[in-house]
Amino acid sequence: MAPKQTMVLKVHMSCEKYRTKAMKIVVGTNGVTGVRLEKDQEKLTVEGERVDIVALAQTLSKKVGSTEIIKVS
Repeated sequence: MAPKQTMVLKVHMSCEKYRTKAMKIVVGTNGVTGVRLEKDQEKLTVEGERVDIVALAQTLSKKVGSTEIIKVS
């Protein structure tokens, strides 16, 4: 069993449409078991096992808006 990861991403989401799109992308990613959205700070907290955080950040950057990896633990 892989260790549980917690990742925090800052994603520029200009409207509700992009928030919904970002959530769908994250939830559809292999290994993701949970996600929380902090609208006011434009942060996504992702929990999971064996999540490719770099690929996830690149996908969000292409399809939603500029994305920055804040923390991985």
